[in-house]
Amino acid sequence: MKSAMTGSPLRVAIIGAGQVADKVHASYYCTREDLELVAVCDSRLSQAGTLAEKYGNPQVWDDVQAMLQAVKPDIVSVCSPNRFHYEHTMQALNAGCHVMCEKPPAMTPEEALEMRNTARRMGKVLAYDFHHRFALDTQLLRDRVMAGALGEIYVTNARALRRCGVPGWGVFTNKQLQGGGPLIDIGIHMLDAAMYVLGFPAVKGVTAHSFQKIGTRKHSGQFGEWDPTTYTVEDALFGTIEFHNGGILRLETSFALNIPEQSIMNVNFCGDRAGATLFPAQIYTDRDGELEVLMQREKADDNRHFRSMEAFVNHVKGDAVTIADAEQGVVLQQLVAALYQSAETGMYVEL
Repeated sequence: MKSAMTGSPLRVAIIGAGQVADKVHASYYCTREDLELVAVCDSRLSQAGTLAEKYGNPQVWDDVQAMLQAVKPDIVSVCSPNRFHYEHTMQALNAGCHVMCEKPPAMTPEEALEMRNTARRMGKVLAYDFHHRFALDTQLLRDRVMAGALGEIYVTNARALRRCGVPGWGVFTNKQLQGGGPLIDIGIHMLDAAMYVLGFPAVKGVTAHSFQKIGTRKHSGQFGEWDPTTYTVEDALFGTIEFHNGGILRLETSFALNIPEQSIMNVNFCGDRAGATLFPAQIYTDRDGELEVLMQREKADDNRHFRSMEAFVNHVKGDAVTIADAEQGVVLQQLVAALYQSAETGMYVEL
């Protein structure tokens, strides 16, 4: 990159000026002197202007291709709705930019695969903001798992559940624009965290069941109001992923489900030597009928978004740090698609 070679700050542009662009991407980029936020692009020019005004008044655009050609950024954050992740990421990669894309990678596995192949062809970094894997808890537990502390892990339970947490903003209840509901929005986060800790074992197949029982009847909850007449996503999905090594991963995810807890975002691992909980990280076993805690963090790390963005930028600058890369993005997109396919058809889906 020319700017990196000359020592000048890397030029950053953001596509999509919503909440995550503000709270995560722009706020992180502006903490670094080796980065310069030069453009914000959104189909709603006023929205782009509001975000730009908050972060030093970079240029404001409503046309992605025109912005890329004129501004020539080194780094692009894609924070647009799910339906546009593929289009905007491909435009940025083909313009010679490194890309940090919000989850999910795309709407289909085929799109995610083409995004990966384009990043490879262009020699650019493509990362996804699966930030839960960047918690200190996740890193610590993965190291212990890889070292064999749990033995053979044969059952993993990943849960991303809300009692009534339908997002009252954005397009989260629109299947056409979002691709789905809680699975593709919050379930994919715990799925990534679980797969990362396990080392992304090869998948044999999946089964799943989804339900739409509450979102079309209620209209308000923890995160505001929504229109039940335009609610086209699932309330909840329950799936089982079968690995070639004989283990299984059970995934439970919901926007609305009658449970006592307002929210559950966690993963449990059961091995033949010990078990573990992800947040906060804890490893335990049984000793003659009594629980023996082998390792425990008192509080879960909540600086995950910062660490995710930091890893991406440092990787772009040449540091050998782990990112949620394009290859793993393809795997996760394949799993999401297979879970939805199984839920819709009632069939076992082989991978």
